[in-house]
Amino acid sequence: QVQVSESGGGLVQTGGSLELSCHISGIDFDDVALAWFRQVVGKEREGVSGISWSGTQFTVHSMTGRFTATRDIGKNMVYLQMNNLGPDDTAVYYCAAARRTRFRPGQWWELLHHPAWVDHWGQGTQVTVSS
Repeated sequence: QVQVSESGGGLVQTGGSLELSCHISGIDFDDVALAWFRQVVGKEREGVSGISWSGTQFTVHSMTGRFTATRDIGKNMVYLQMNNLGPDDTAVYYCAAARRTRFRPGQWWELLHHPAWVDHWGQGTQVTVSS
């Protein structure tokens, strides 16, 4: 059974940084793409940053340079480093995993634009950025 559990959310001031953590059990990191999404009430869930089974990273254009996903295979952990946060970054952040068989070669990053492709979701962690 796959279990996904995020932690590290909280309240941060504008311009601050925060690192989210996600532990995933019951899955082989060599078989999945890992990603972070976020959602604001009343809006669609959007992709933020991800990392493929081979370690390739991708961050959506609007967040490039501020957000980066990383992983620690030995610890079954995924991280999201968030820098220079602003009030628009306030959201619930979700950790996610999707089987590599879903993707065309070299196109795993499309996961960030297709949350419906996710196989396993965490429960989410709230990030609030004060102005």
